[in-house]
Amino acid sequence: MKIKYTIPIVFFMALVIIEKENNIISRVSDKLKQTPQTSLQSNSLSDLLLEHSGSRLPPGKRNITLMKWRLEDYSEQKALKRGRKHILLLATTRTGSSFVGEFFNQQGDNMFYLFEPLWHVEKMLTLESGGTNATAAAKAYRDVLQQLFLCDFSLLESFIDPLPVDHITAALFRRESSSSLCEKAVCSPVVKGVFERYHCKTRRCGPLNLTMASESCLKKEHIAIKSVRVRQLDTLRPLTEDPRLDVKFIQLVRDPRAILASRMVAFATKYKNWKEWAMGGNVPIDDDEVRKLKGNCDNIRMSAKIGLRQPLWLRGRYMLVRYEDIARFPMKKASEMYRFTGIPFTPQVKSWILKNTQASKETSGVYSTQKNSSEQVEKWRFKLPFKIAQVVQKVCGPTLKLFGYKFVSSEEMLTNKSVSLIEDKVFNF
Repeated sequence: MKIKYTIPIVFFMALVIIEKENNIISRVSDKLKQTPQTSLQSNSLSDLLLEHSGSRLPPGKRNITLMKWRLEDYSEQKALKRGRKHILLLATTRTGSSFVGEFFNQQGDNMFYLFEPLWHVEKMLTLESGGTNATAAAKAYRDVLQQLFLCDFSLLESFIDPLPVDHITAALFRRESSSSLCEKAVCSPVVKGVFERYHCKTRRCGPLNLTMASESCLKKEHIAIKSVRVRQLDTLRPLTEDPRLDVKFIQLVRDPRAILASRMVAFATKYKNWKEWAMGGNVPIDDDEVRKLKGNCDNIRMSAKIGLRQPLWLRGRYMLVRYEDIARFPMKKASEMYRFTGIPFTPQVKSWILKNTQASKETSGVYSTQKNSSEQVEKWRFKLPFKIAQVVQKVCGPTLKLFGYKFVSSEEMLTNKSVSLIEDKVFNF
């Protein structure tokens, strides 16, 4: 009798779960498709604004439509500037990606750099679904990146909360981390009573006008974006197949033991369990936090294996770089990265690297891009308990081996600075 009723109940619950997943993906698809296309012709944006100032479209859709019309004012030749490179720096949190991103942010007037624009996408998807659906997120990340590489901010706008009004927002995540968004050409007047959390530090600017940002982007020679949110490299394949783009991927990796040690400091609340395990007791290997760590390591390794295999769609487009190598040889590795991208390595970037790889302890904070790079490489070894290092080695072993990180077999080996945990390894690109 129990079996008779159990089977229909299980079947019904499965249908509910599937329907919920489909609804999440459907909502994301609707959001990705909400940028309307227009066949209207006009000689200028002012004509369109005048003609459609009384539009009854909801503010969000009206803003996105106007952004589309504005972008169409540019010729195909200008939007597809000859020789333009599109660089995507892929990483995970606490790998030194903010520091490495500055290699491109400091390039000067010919580079348009964006810092973590996908933060808005992840936040919106998490709010709508209560968690991040991997399939839906991958599609959203890919499509937003594709549009941003074309200097089109309209799709990103739909994920910003609150929704920008007339393409103006005071809520863009870490605007101040992009020198391109704080330049004079993108610096709108300060608006009294409007507070911008991520305000520019180089000059006083009002809320960000995304139309001005897209205009500035189109005038730049190259575009670089940093993101720690893309989980799998193969989800970005359509970007390499877009004839309008010349995309180069740089995947930044770091010793998973060092990443965990850094996250336990930077995200103390989220890593509360790890901190408690470090203080005493055994780590439950089947705990959700441990499984999450393994999943992160697996994702990084799988992406790297695809890149290092150099399939046809990635041929000449992928470079793997270890944070430890950058920290020890910043100028050399930066030069290699620029050579890979095909962009000149300017004196301005070299000067920034010299200045910011020899920072004092006072300026080397948790979120600072100023580091005494040689010290940073070994710092984690004196913070992470040996038993925690053992857990990481157990669940992330294949990842450590692929990237050339040596296992430690004792507390003494872990804290012995004379023993290097980094193999000399060359990753072809």
